[in-house]
Amino acid sequence: MEERMEISDPAQYKALGHPLRHRLLMAIGQKPATISQLARALDQRKGNIAHHMDVLYTAHLVEIAESRTVRGGTEHYYQRAARRLTFNNPEATPVMVRAVADDLAAGEEIGGRLRTVRLTAEQAREVTAAIEELIDGLEDAGDDTERYGLLAAVWKPRPAGTS
Repeated sequence: MEERMEISDPAQYKALGHPLRHRLLMAIGQKPATISQLARALDQRKGNIAHHMDVLYTAHLVEIAESRTVRGGTEHYYQRAARRLTFNNPEATPVMVRAVADDLAAGEEIGGRLRTVRLTAEQAREVTAAIEELIDGLEDAGDDTERYGLLAAVWKPRPAGTS
Protein backbone atom coordinates (compact mmCIF):
# COMPACT_ATOMS: atom_id res chain seq x y z
CA MET A 1 0.00 0.00 0.00
CA GLU A 2 1.30 3.43 -0.94
CA GLU A 3 1.54 6.10 1.76
CA ARG A 4 -0.14 8.83 -0.32
CA MET A 5 -1.98 9.00 -3.64
CA GLU A 6 -2.96 12.18 -5.42
CA ILE A 7 -6.40 11.89 -6.97
CA SER A 8 -6.15 13.20 -10.52
CA ASP A 9 -7.94 10.83 -12.89
CA PRO A 10 -11.55 11.69 -13.85
CA ALA A 11 -12.52 8.06 -13.16
CA GLN A 12 -11.25 8.48 -9.60
CA TYR A 13 -13.35 11.61 -9.08
CA LYS A 14 -16.37 9.81 -10.47
CA ALA A 15 -15.71 6.83 -8.19
CA LEU A 16 -15.52 9.16 -5.19
CA GLY A 17 -18.83 10.80 -6.10
CA HIS A 18 -20.92 8.27 -4.15
CA PRO A 19 -21.13 8.44 -0.34
CA LEU A 20 -21.11 4.65 0.11
CA ARG A 21 -17.74 4.49 -1.64
CA HIS A 22 -16.35 6.95 0.91
CA ARG A 23 -17.69 4.73 3.67
CA LEU A 24 -16.06 1.71 2.03
CA LEU A 25 -12.71 3.49 1.79
CA MET A 26 -12.93 4.41 5.46
CA ALA A 27 -13.92 0.86 6.40
CA ILE A 28 -10.83 -0.63 4.74
CA GLY A 29 -8.52 2.20 5.75
CA GLN A 30 -6.42 0.20 8.17
CA LYS A 31 -7.46 -3.41 7.78
CA PRO A 32 -8.35 -5.34 4.60
CA ALA A 33 -11.87 -6.76 4.41
CA THR A 34 -13.98 -9.01 2.19
CA ILE A 35 -17.23 -8.10 0.45
CA SER A 36 -19.14 -10.11 3.08
CA GLN A 37 -17.39 -8.38 5.98
CA LEU A 38 -18.05 -4.96 4.46
CA ALA A 39 -21.70 -5.79 3.79
CA ARG A 40 -22.20 -6.75 7.45
CA ALA A 41 -20.27 -3.76 8.79
CA LEU A 42 -22.15 -1.25 6.62
CA ASP A 43 -25.55 -3.01 6.70
CA GLN A 44 -25.69 -3.33 2.91
CA ARG A 45 -26.39 -6.13 0.43
CA LYS A 46 -23.30 -8.02 -0.78
CA GLY A 47 -24.21 -7.29 -4.43
CA ASN A 48 -24.33 -3.57 -3.71
CA ILE A 49 -20.96 -3.67 -1.94
CA ALA A 50 -19.46 -5.76 -4.75
CA HIS A 51 -20.61 -3.23 -7.37
CA HIS A 52 -19.15 -0.26 -5.50
CA MET A 53 -15.89 -2.09 -4.72
CA ASP A 54 -15.57 -2.89 -8.42
CA VAL A 55 -15.90 0.82 -9.24
CA LEU A 56 -13.21 1.66 -6.66
CA TYR A 57 -10.98 -1.16 -7.92
CA THR A 58 -11.35 -0.05 -11.56
CA ALA A 59 -10.41 3.51 -10.51
CA HIS A 60 -7.29 2.10 -8.75
CA LEU A 61 -8.45 3.37 -5.36
CA VAL A 62 -8.53 -0.11 -3.82
CA GLU A 63 -6.44 -3.19 -4.41
CA ILE A 64 -6.63 -6.84 -3.53
CA ALA A 65 -4.43 -7.46 -0.51
CA GLU A 66 -5.02 -11.21 -0.35
CA SER A 67 -7.17 -13.91 -1.96
CA ARG A 68 -8.15 -17.30 -0.67
CA THR A 69 -10.35 -20.17 -1.77
CA VAL A 70 -13.48 -20.62 0.32
CA ARG A 71 -16.09 -23.31 -0.45
CA GLY A 72 -14.98 -23.56 -4.08
CA GLY A 73 -14.97 -19.80 -4.66
CA THR A 74 -12.36 -17.09 -4.37
CA GLU A 75 -12.66 -14.55 -1.58
CA HIS A 76 -10.74 -11.29 -1.94
CA TYR A 77 -9.57 -9.05 0.88
CA TYR A 78 -9.58 -5.44 -0.28
CA GLN A 79 -7.50 -2.57 1.04
CA ARG A 80 -7.09 1.04 0.01
CA ALA A 81 -4.44 1.59 -2.63
CA ALA A 82 -2.95 4.33 -0.43
CA ARG A 83 -3.15 5.22 3.23
CA ARG A 84 -3.95 8.83 2.41
CA LEU A 85 -5.73 10.29 -0.60
CA THR A 86 -4.93 13.88 -1.52
CA PHE A 87 -6.90 16.21 -3.75
CA ASN A 88 -4.94 19.07 -5.26
CA ASN A 89 -7.51 19.94 -7.92
CA PRO A 90 -9.61 22.89 -6.71
CA GLU A 91 -12.70 21.26 -8.21
CA ALA A 92 -12.28 18.23 -5.92
CA THR A 93 -13.43 19.78 -2.65
CA PRO A 94 -17.07 20.33 -3.71
CA VAL A 95 -17.18 16.73 -4.99
CA MET A 96 -15.84 15.47 -1.65
CA VAL A 97 -18.18 17.63 0.40
CA ARG A 98 -21.25 16.42 -1.53
CA ALA A 99 -20.16 12.80 -1.16
CA VAL A 100 -19.45 13.12 2.57
CA ALA A 101 -22.59 15.16 3.39
CA ASP A 102 -24.90 12.13 3.73
CA ASP A 103 -22.45 10.33 6.01
CA LEU A 104 -21.96 13.47 8.09
CA ALA A 105 -25.73 14.00 8.42
CA ALA A 106 -26.26 10.38 9.54
CA GLY A 107 -23.30 10.28 11.91
CA GLU A 108 -22.71 11.67 15.36
CA GLU A 109 -21.06 15.07 15.13
CA ILE A 110 -18.31 15.47 17.68
CA GLY A 111 -17.37 19.02 16.84
CA GLY A 112 -17.11 21.43 14.00
CA ARG A 113 -17.00 25.04 13.08
CA LEU A 114 -17.87 27.10 10.03
CA ARG A 115 -16.49 30.58 9.88
CA THR A 116 -15.86 33.21 7.27
CA VAL A 117 -13.04 35.61 7.91
CA ARG A 118 -11.19 38.21 5.88
CA LEU A 119 -7.67 37.01 5.04
CA THR A 120 -4.96 37.88 2.59
CA ALA A 121 -4.13 35.21 0.00
CA GLU A 122 -0.91 34.53 1.94
CA GLN A 123 -2.81 34.05 5.21
CA ALA A 124 -5.20 31.63 3.46
CA ARG A 125 -2.20 29.60 2.23
CA GLU A 126 -0.71 29.59 5.75
CA VAL A 127 -3.97 28.40 7.32
CA THR A 128 -4.27 25.68 4.68
CA ALA A 129 -0.69 24.54 5.34
CA ALA A 130 -1.31 24.47 9.11
CA ILE A 131 -4.47 22.38 8.68
CA GLU A 132 -2.67 19.96 6.36
CA GLU A 133 0.21 19.64 8.83
CA LEU A 134 -2.20 18.92 11.69
CA ILE A 135 -4.14 16.31 9.69
CA ASP A 136 -1.02 14.66 8.27
CA GLY A 137 0.47 14.44 11.77
CA LEU A 138 -2.44 12.49 13.25
CA GLU A 139 -1.52 8.92 14.15
CA ASP A 140 -4.04 6.10 13.88
CA ALA A 141 -5.04 4.89 17.36
CA GLY A 142 -5.44 1.26 16.27
CA ASP A 143 -8.10 -1.24 15.35
CA ASP A 144 -9.84 -1.32 18.77
CA THR A 145 -10.76 2.37 18.68
CA GLU A 146 -13.63 4.10 16.93
CA ARG A 147 -13.23 5.67 13.51
CA TYR A 148 -13.86 9.36 12.95
CA GLY A 149 -14.16 11.31 9.74
CA LEU A 150 -12.32 14.58 9.37
CA LEU A 151 -13.07 17.17 6.71
CA ALA A 152 -11.24 20.49 6.57
CA ALA A 153 -11.25 23.07 3.81
CA VAL A 154 -10.32 26.67 3.22
CA TRP A 155 -12.18 28.29 0.38
CA LYS A 156 -12.88 31.67 -1.14
CA PRO A 157 -16.66 32.19 -1.29
CA ARG A 158 -18.20 33.18 -4.57
CA PRO A 159 -18.90 36.92 -4.74
CA ALA A 160 -22.54 37.85 -4.10
CA GLY A 161 -24.65 38.03 -7.22
CA THR A 162 -22.61 35.48 -9.24
CA SER A 163 -23.56 31.95 -10.06
